Amino acid sequence: MREKEIEKKLALEVKQRGGLAVKFLSPGIYGMPDRIVLMPEGKMAFVEVKAPGKRPRPLQMARHKVLRGLGFLVFILDDASQIGGILDAVQAS
Repeated sequence: MREKEIEKKLALEVKQRGGLAVKFLSPGIYGMPDRIVLMPEGKMAFVEVKAPGKRPRPLQMARHKVLRGLGFLVFILDDASQIGGILDAVQAS
């Protein structure tokens, strides 16, 4: 399954749970995660979507570390089977 297909499945599952999976574009700040997941009750997280078996680049990992240091949830998604667990964790936060 390609990255784009996983990203579509993520957006659909988030929508089914009443949230939004917003494509995140950050001009001038490279390495930011692909999606911001916004769930009911003010729950949010960043999700980096990768093709199966692919890992984030070093700059992406550095951005994830900064975001986590600020207290945000950041997930790396490379398999559609992970979506449910990620969204459960966001909603439980």
